[in-house]
Amino acid sequence: MPKTRKSQISLLDTPYYHCVSRCVRRAFLCGEQGGKNFEHRRQWVEDRIHVLSDVFTIGVCAYAVMSNHTHLVLHVNKEKASLLSTEEVILRWHSLYKGTLLTHQYSSLSTREDLSDSQIKTVEYTADVWRKRLYDISWFMRALNEYIARAANKEDECTGHFWEGRFKSQALLDESALAACMAYVDLNPVRANMAKTPEASNHTSIQYRIRAAKVGKTPKRLMPFAGNPRRDMPNGLPFTLTDYLQLVDTTSRCIHPNKRGKLDSNLPHILERLNIENENWLALTTQFERCFKHAAGKVIHLEEYALNQNQQRIHGRRNAMRLLG
Repeated sequence: MPKTRKSQISLLDTPYYHCVSRCVRRAFLCGEQGGKNFEHRRQWVEDRIHVLSDVFTIGVCAYAVMSNHTHLVLHVNKEKASLLSTEEVILRWHSLYKGTLLTHQYSSLSTREDLSDSQIKTVEYTADVWRKRLYDISWFMRALNEYIARAANKEDECTGHFWEGRFKSQALLDESALAACMAYVDLNPVRANMAKTPEASNHTSIQYRIRAAKVGKTPKRLMPFAGNPRRDMPNGLPFTLTDYLQLVDTTSRCIHPNKRGKLDSNLPHILERLNIENENWLALTTQFERCFKHAAGKVIHLEEYALNQNQQRIHGRRNAMRLLG
């Protein structure tokens, strides 16, 4: 029996999750079909992801907008949501949804004075509900998928389901799983032969990062790289940007051996630190969804996750031992 999304999200185990949404009957989200071109919808999805990254306290680590599905690697920041004031929560929520009459009155200093104590308590209760939603992956994906579905159905002049059920979620339990999944997502267009290089992969986080890096900037709407794990580490991905870009480039050359340039025999330092063999890394970054089900990580982390989730079986143990050591 499938697990609910709520039970798959366990912040006790990890704040990182891989989410996949597929179009109903594998219909085309983007690309060309039946003489019609839907390529412009890629930009819809990418723009919406960027908007939501500013509203929710959920960081976007990686994404790829494909022809009939989307990939996202997300980081849930519950602590950031807890530090938001009532006014900040309301302001964020109003940027996406209508809100209530009381929350709009509270948002304006001129009308807030007219609210009674009981009305203010109602507003604070509503804000607490919205605060929880701001770090809820289900609400993030809902705000993304419903928006795209409505826009696509309006363009197609039709009604009905656009997405194939709800999104699929995988917990990324450790640094190895996170690195492998991010590379898997960023290299989706290369693996599908839609692009020759990572930098040519349109509507992906890797292209967004590379373009920003070329002008010496950090993408505002992507989770930053914080470098190697250490004490007092700032909020960010546990790699360096240089390591990750080299990692993705090296992997893309393995996927396409006829690509220009010579394959560097020396893998990036990050793989040595993660203790993953070359062949295993290629398997992870080309077959990640096949290798793991609800959660991905080393065996010890899968065991902890299964215990916390009250699972009798440890899914993915064999692949974790084979691929992650």
